[in-house]
Amino acid sequence: MPTLPHPLHATPATGPLVSILESWTLHEYRAVSSTNLIAATLPAWTAVRADTQSAGRGRFQRSWISDQGGLWLSAVVPSSPGKLARRALPLAAGLAICNALQELGVQGFRLRWPNDVLVNDQKLAGLLIDQFAPGLAVVGIGINVGNQPDVQDASLKNCSIRLADLLPTPPKLSVLTDLILRRLRTVLLELNQQSAPALFLRVNQLWGPPRTVELDLDGTLRRGLFTGVDSEGRLRLADLCGNLSFYDAHQVRHLTEI
Repeated sequence: MPTLPHPLHATPATGPLVSILESWTLHEYRAVSSTNLIAATLPAWTAVRADTQSAGRGRFQRSWISDQGGLWLSAVVPSSPGKLARRALPLAAGLAICNALQELGVQGFRLRWPNDVLVNDQKLAGLLIDQFAPGLAVVGIGINVGNQPDVQDASLKNCSIRLADLLPTPPKLSVLTDLILRRLRTVLLELNQQSAPALFLRVNQLWGPPRTVELDLDGTLRRGLFTGVDSEGRLRLADLCGNLSFYDAHQVRHLTEI
């Protein structure tokens, strides 16, 4: 059962309501520019949720519609140095979201590299990892729940999907916040106790069947068969002859499924 938040204090309307949610301290706002930016100066195991964001964003500064009724959440977590840990964190966050969706009873979802969640090729959730301070990372999470992103941006019609479209009764944002934070902490603690390659094997079960993709490597295009990530967490691309190439997330500006 979800743990009900225990309120510590409420500041004026422009400030946060602060509460304790199991092992997390949760700051909730009515409206912010970006929950990731609010979380930038906060300690580990602190989270920020807002009803709306005016400057929500995805990878490479792409805008993310954050209208009323969606879950806009940022979680501050410890981060370890090194390439393997840097590659593991976004994938671990995607795994945590998928675990939460499974618990809710959502079916037919899959990951799109690096950590978008799709249902019927429509986007349900996205994540953005920021690092503002050494030893800490901010995991930004956006999930369409009962909001209407296509009303804000007509180009999103038929490109996005909501929990309200998938479940008879979508969860309340408070319940979903609790579930996501619990699952995220669990996956990150498991990652610390196990090896990153073990996590990559679990994530590789969530991509769906291999599919043809085109990678935009900052202007250079590469096409091939996406076959998941390797034991070091790099994107694995096979050409027509079966030869493999490997790419780090920062090298790939955009992945398009063909």
